[in-house]
Amino acid sequence: MSELSPILIVDDQPDNRKELTQSLEGAGFPVESASNGLQALDKFRTTTYSVVITNEQTPGIEGNDVLVSLKKKSPQIPVIVIATNGTVHNAVEAMHAGASDYLLRPFSVETLEKTVKKAISPLNGGKQSRNNRRSLDDPPIGKEIITRNRKFQDILSRARSVAPSTATVLIQGESGTGKELLAAYVHHHSRNPQAPYVALNCAALPDTLAESELFGHEKGSFTGAIGRKIGKFELAKKGTVVLDEISEMPLPLQAKLLRVLQEKEIDRIGGTRPIPINARVIAISNIDLKTAVTEGKFRQDLYYRINVIPLTLPPLRERKEDIALLAEYFLKNYCLANQKTINEIDEIAMKMLTNYSWKGNIRELENTIERAVLISEGGVILPEHLLLDIAENEPEPEVSISVNAGYTVREMEKKLIFRTLEDANDNRTRAAELLGISVRTLRNKLREYREEGGLLIEKSVVQGIDKNFAAR
Repeated sequence: MSELSPILIVDDQPDNRKELTQSLEGAGFPVESASNGLQALDKFRTTTYSVVITNEQTPGIEGNDVLVSLKKKSPQIPVIVIATNGTVHNAVEAMHAGASDYLLRPFSVETLEKTVKKAISPLNGGKQSRNNRRSLDDPPIGKEIITRNRKFQDILSRARSVAPSTATVLIQGESGTGKELLAAYVHHHSRNPQAPYVALNCAALPDTLAESELFGHEKGSFTGAIGRKIGKFELAKKGTVVLDEISEMPLPLQAKLLRVLQEKEIDRIGGTRPIPINARVIAISNIDLKTAVTEGKFRQDLYYRINVIPLTLPPLRERKEDIALLAEYFLKNYCLANQKTINEIDEIAMKMLTNYSWKGNIRELENTIERAVLISEGGVILPEHLLLDIAENEPEPEVSISVNAGYTVREMEKKLIFRTLEDANDNRTRAAELLGISVRTLRNKLREYREEGGLLIEKSVVQGIDKNFAAR
């Protein structure tokens, strides 16, 4: 990311500027800030920026005036508008004025990072300054898919083979496994890699704005619709529409998306005729959609419709042969970005990296290496530079009980529950997690045991539980 021009943050609140600056710098972006609109315009006259992030209520001139003024001076500059109390009218107005995105507070650091990456990446429909444009053949934001893992290589092979088709692709996997990169990979190998690649985070938009973003609207179709808006499906043309975090899409909108996928046409809000669309759809989810269907959070018919080509990415802990490869790759990148010379990762440090569980997957590994590069003062990354929380990474304790002939299943269940409670120091929440049941189920089981009388060897545990219940 060191090749990028700085991101300009425009906000009159020092805490907001500090929070945004720390979040973006932590993700590797260079950042500058301005406390009002006039100061922002002065900076813009002398410096080239890759993205501008402006508060909707910026003093000096209104936030949307900052947007309009910047767009007049540099139409290609992506501008992200942030609002604390946003409305559909304001969002539509901002997007109509040329905003690349509209974020409502509160939002996560991950959402902010994704939004900025989408804005500066031509793969995601964003535009950059002339000095910072990247070829469509380049991976997004300088990242690439690196793997020696056989399972991951098989996934890439399947992705290449289905990419030329128009079939809908469903990419699932834990957060940080590289789902967005795989979506871009499919687009690169499609029939129309030069066509637009348009991404939308379904979790980042308010329900009232999502339909307009996807399908567009006509002027006057609702309060605040001051002009026609072209939706993501039309913008994509013969390219790719990526629906990130599709599990967060509201159920009513899921029904409309299902019809779009079936009929290959959309209806703009307030429109009078259907519009045919040719874009291929890639859906991304970091939760198991099949489970979401069972829980009633996702439509079953839509699940079957998008699950034509399923691609499930393995977590990093199942790709141990890739950890050293990725660590060396990130080491090289962050040394270059920070103008540091670090030649290697210590053998013990590398072993720690390989044995770590990486709940945050590749993103967590990347952050760890970046931090180590910044902390290290020598030419080698040592274990103390990694700052890994080894205690948190310890495997879950196993509950071991003896099994004797003559025990009934009921008695074994009781013994297992009491032994788990003992190992968890009578912490019911922890015990329930270890047993894989809810706290409510555990509570009901304990009531049953109290009523029928516990085993003598578990008497002290039962007394402890009685005290806990009495305290509630």
